[in-house]
Amino acid sequence: MSSKDWLEKDFYAVLGVGKSATPDEIKKAYRKIARESHPDHNPGDTPAEERFKAASEAYDVLADERKRREYDEMRSLFGSGAFRRNARGAGGPGGVPFDVSDLFGGAGAQPRGGFAGAGGGAGFSDLFSSLFTGGAGPGPGRTRGPARGRDVEAEVVLDFGDAVRGVTVPLTLRAAGVCDTCHGDGAKPGTRPKTCPQCHGSGVVTRNQGSFSFSEPCRECQGVGTVVEEKCPECHGTGGVTKTRTLNVRFPAGVADGQRIRLAGRGEPGDRGGPAGDLFVMVKVRPDELFGRSGDDLTLTVPITFAEAVLGVDLRVPTMDGAVTLRVPPGTPSGRVLRARGKGVARKDGQAGDLLVTLDVVVPARVSDEARAALETFAEHSPAASREHLDARLRRFN
Repeated sequence: MSSKDWLEKDFYAVLGVGKSATPDEIKKAYRKIARESHPDHNPGDTPAEERFKAASEAYDVLADERKRREYDEMRSLFGSGAFRRNARGAGGPGGVPFDVSDLFGGAGAQPRGGFAGAGGGAGFSDLFSSLFTGGAGPGPGRTRGPARGRDVEAEVVLDFGDAVRGVTVPLTLRAAGVCDTCHGDGAKPGTRPKTCPQCHGSGVVTRNQGSFSFSEPCRECQGVGTVVEEKCPECHGTGGVTKTRTLNVRFPAGVADGQRIRLAGRGEPGDRGGPAGDLFVMVKVRPDELFGRSGDDLTLTVPITFAEAVLGVDLRVPTMDGAVTLRVPPGTPSGRVLRARGKGVARKDGQAGDLLVTLDVVVPARVSDEARAALETFAEHSPAASREHLDARLRRFN
C-alpha cells in the first residue's frame, strides 16, 4: 500500500464504520466482510476478491492504534488544505505553492514503501522529514529498494481438543508467490536487473521547487532501484505469480477462538525480489459437546442425584486427556463448583489452568411409590428450611 493510498482511500467507509468506531466494532465489521467475500467462498468472483483485499488493507491500518492515529492525522492535515497554500504564508510574496500532487510526483508516479505496516517503509512523521532537504531525506543506507509484498489473511477451523492440546494443520492458499522461472527478480533467465541509470539504485530522485527540494520515487524504476530490460516470460517482470501452496502451520496449545496468528514472511512476495508480506491466520474453534472454556480453565457441568448431594459421593469425571475422581462432600448444594487443578489449558509458562466442575442436582419429575414414601419419611425427620428472611415481608400481607 502506498502513501498516496492513505490520502485517497477512506478505510472507514470500506469497513462501513464511523470514525469514532471502537476496536471491537472495527474487528466485527471486518470479520463480517471477510466471511462474505473471502476468495475461498467466492471462487472466480473478482468483485468479491477485490472487496476482501480492500477490507484487509483497511483493517491492517485501523486495527493498529498507532497506524490508525497516523492515518487520521494525515487525512485531517491534508484534507484541511494545510499544504495547499504558499509555503511562506498564505498569499505572501515569494511563496512557493505546494500541492499534494507534488508529493507523489503527479498521477504517473507510484510511490512505494509508504507507511509502517502498510507495505513497509517510513511512518507518518517520516513523510515530512523526507520532503525537505533540511530534514532527514533519503541518504546513505536509506534507499527505497523493491516494495514489500502484501499481507495475506486466511481462516482455519480447529476442533476444541486440537485447540487445547495444540496441533499442526496443512493450510492451502491460492495467492501470489515467488515466480519459479526468475526466482523473484523479474528478469528473463540468463539476465539480471540493472541498476537504474536515473536514480543510480537509490529508488528516489530529488527535484527543486523554489526554496524547497522534494524527494519522490524514481519514475524510471518505480522506486525499486533497478530496471528489467528483458522481462521474465512467466511473471512479465513482476517477480510473482498466482499459485497454490500448502503450508504446515503449527498452532500452539491453548490457542483461542478469534485469535489472530502472524506468520512473518509467509504472505505475498515483494515486487522483483522485495521482502514478502506476512500471513495472518484467523482461528475459529468448534464448540465441544462436553467442555467449555473460560480463559485457561476448562468448564464441565455434571448432574448428580438428590441423594448424592445429601450423602456425598466420589464422582469420576472426564478430562481432556483422561479422567479424575472428585469428592462431593455431604450436603452439597446444586451449583457448587469443584476444581481439578492442572486439568485445564496449558499456558506458555508450562503451567496449566484448572477444570471447573459445576454440580447440577437433578430433581426427578416422577418417582415411584417406594421413593415417595422414603422421601416423606425423610421430610418428617429433616429440619424445615429456614425462611426467616421472608417472614417479615409476608406478615405485611396477613
